[in-house]
Amino acid sequence: MQELTLAVVGIDFANADGSNRRSEAMMTLPGEPVALLPEPKNKHDGNAIAIVSPRGVQLGYVSAERAPYIGTRLSRGEEAAAIFQGMAGGSAYIRLRFGGGQPSLPVPSAPTPRSEPDDPHAFYPDDDGPEWGA
Repeated sequence: MQELTLAVVGIDFANADGSNRRSEAMMTLPGEPVALLPEPKNKHDGNAIAIVSPRGVQLGYVSAERAPYIGTRLSRGEEAAAIFQGMAGGSAYIRLRFGGGQPSLPVPSAPTPRSEPDDPHAFYPDDDGPEWGA
């Protein structure tokens, strides 16, 4: 069993049918199943794997760096299940599990309280992003 978090790339491109990928991603709830559909005849990348929402709307693609690895495992017939993980920083993520069973959503980290007073003129850097990567 292996679980991976994968970024959804191409979320800001329109689908051929005119549907909006970002809007669909924003309507998809964490934990909802998503489909991974290899596109061997994709003119830009023969390793492309589309990510499709539960409503049949394409959200985007698995990244070009991860697609060959994921595609090889899928083509070997490995059991795989994918769910929508969520949106973070304007990007969408899915969770993929090989080896049977359903993927689990990572436990979000709790925000750390600030010890300094809130000064409206001070600079406060963003907290570190999620640890689950892409």
